[in-house]
Amino acid sequence: MGTVQHIFVAPSKGEPMLALQKVEALADCGLRGDRYAEPANRKSADYQLTLIELENIEAFARASGLPLAPQEPRRNLVTVGVRLNELCAKRFIIGESELEGLELCEPCATFAKRTHQGVVRFFVHRGGLRCRILKGGFIRVGDEVVTVGE
Repeated sequence: MGTVQHIFVAPSKGEPMLALQKVEALADCGLRGDRYAEPANRKSADYQLTLIELENIEAFARASGLPLAPQEPRRNLVTVGVRLNELCAKRFIIGESELEGLELCEPCATFAKRTHQGVVRFFVHRGGLRCRILKGGFIRVGDEVVTVGE
């Protein structure tokens, strides 16, 4: 289906994203070392992990002529070769973890403030996916994204 190209966590609000080769996904919690593993830091208890497609990051850079690094959208997992919107309301596996796609991550003013004003318009319906962690385990760069039942 697709693969994980980058893994990022942010230990606290506003800190730079830290790149990892592997991370532990904690069931009904978040990623170890990420601030959203702490329920008080989430807008909803279910928003435990976020993903975004590398293809959309690269498409923005091509269309706008502006640089956008994989960590700048501030999503935890950057994938390639998978349409994340199609995983909304579905269960899927990455590495040892089982996830459930909850809703699209639409771009916000904070994303634009930290990057470029044009990201808000460009990333509508392309900003990634919010997920709940159903089963914990390690996720590594290079792991495949596989829908449950395939």
